[in-house]
Amino acid sequence: MAQDTTVPKLNFEYWLDKAIEWGQATTLESQKDVCLHLPQLQEFLHQLYETIKHLQGSTVAIQQFPLIGQLLGRLCWNPFVIGYDESQRTLMWCLCCLFSSEPQNAVELKANSWIRMVVSLVTELRENQFNGLNIQESISASRVNAMSIFCVPLITLPDLTPLLETLLLHHGGSSKEILSSEFLEAVNEAFLKKKISLPEPAVFSLWLRHLPSLEKATLHLLDQLFSIQLNSLEEVACVIKDSLLPQAASHPAIFRMVNEIFKNALVETDGTSEVRTIIQVFTQLFLQAHQNENKQHKFPLKAYFPNHHQPLVRGLARRPFELPTTSWSQHLKHISDMLKVLVEDTNISSLTDLFEIWFLVACFGEWVDIAAEQLLKAAVEPDAVLWLLAFYYCPKNENQQRTQTMEEAQALYHHLMMLFSCVDLSPKDLEAAVHRVTGTEQCCNQRLTTHLVTNFLLFSPGGHEIAQECICRITEITDTSKEIYNLLIRTACRFNHSGKENQRPVKLLNELLQKLQLKV
Repeated sequence: MAQDTTVPKLNFEYWLDKAIEWGQATTLESQKDVCLHLPQLQEFLHQLYETIKHLQGSTVAIQQFPLIGQLLGRLCWNPFVIGYDESQRTLMWCLCCLFSSEPQNAVELKANSWIRMVVSLVTELRENQFNGLNIQESISASRVNAMSIFCVPLITLPDLTPLLETLLLHHGGSSKEILSSEFLEAVNEAFLKKKISLPEPAVFSLWLRHLPSLEKATLHLLDQLFSIQLNSLEEVACVIKDSLLPQAASHPAIFRMVNEIFKNALVETDGTSEVRTIIQVFTQLFLQAHQNENKQHKFPLKAYFPNHHQPLVRGLARRPFELPTTSWSQHLKHISDMLKVLVEDTNISSLTDLFEIWFLVACFGEWVDIAAEQLLKAAVEPDAVLWLLAFYYCPKNENQQRTQTMEEAQALYHHLMMLFSCVDLSPKDLEAAVHRVTGTEQCCNQRLTTHLVTNFLLFSPGGHEIAQECICRITEITDTSKEIYNLLIRTACRFNHSGKENQRPVKLLNELLQKLQLKV
């Protein structure tokens, strides 16, 4: 092996940055820049060839120059590099040095096959570069499919990343998928395990052309969120955003597929607070990504919610920070009135239709949290807000379940409002309210009463002194620790974003969260 001291200083980083900047030289500026730098590039490739031709095999060459595959791979796709005889010839010399003359294992065999494909591709691109046609369209579907198969065992090699990106973004003229399913599955698996890094467009293209990969990515995200202790909503948002799913969901097909998986998760977990919180955060991140989209490429909201009452969609999709807080109560009444008309004054043909409406509300659950908060803190029309909460926690009205939930919520609300202005409260004063939580058999009623009582303890002047004792009692008797914990981290996040860090409820929130972390 050549010693390090004998290896000339080759500026791989500079030329790799240039190759990335040039891409496939589709703009006049990049074409001019390629031509300007061709003499220096030829000199660099010649020095590289003179160095690696003395090394013992491709493995040694890659160890000596880890960036060699990325650089040569990108240059192969640049028609203004391979179109010039001198640079094309030197580039092919460098590629030939990466062959294993006597492959010892399957990986080296596949590596040889891939290099032959690249060399063949260089020749094919060379023949088509100046004919004014889309270069990628000149490559046959069978050739692209074969190339994707050859890549499977080598996917995690950093050198292969440029080729993976090109394959994922290549569609050709065929209506059928031209990349092998094994390749798509392997790329997705490597990406989810963070063994490779791909640019966002390549990942989005992968999920659009291979829905099983999108499904696996969504389930992987849910498993990841369930398996780790998350101390704040910001941490939940960070994990979700890192998955790239909210950004990818700017494409309606991806958004609707992810939502279908979320619906199944809700059904399978009986609508647990963890899943509802995840869906709520995902929708918020999706809205951010959607708002940041270029107007020319932005889809209307109807594309994401095609079968819903569009005024209701627009109302729910308004982010609270887009409205003055003084308008929240009126906005909530508007949402509640529209929902009530849809649910009670029209003929819903099935429970499926009712579930779809409820799921829409769950996606924008931040308004539900604000509704429960406004009910105690602001001048609102309580019946409209209580109906919204009753529907959220008890959407079905079989045997008058929702009607009964509404009546119980009204009684609890009036009881809490009688105590709200009291500065000195004892646990005994709240005994009847706590009993409504601990003595409730129906899950939906328990969730609603838990929400209202928790908010009362957070926002009432006298609630702070007895909050820990009351919540401790509730969580000891009922299985509501996770319900309260998720409610508190959502509330804490909303407070942080509104700049209310110094308010008394924030201190109480943090104290309650620390204690509940041991129980969830």
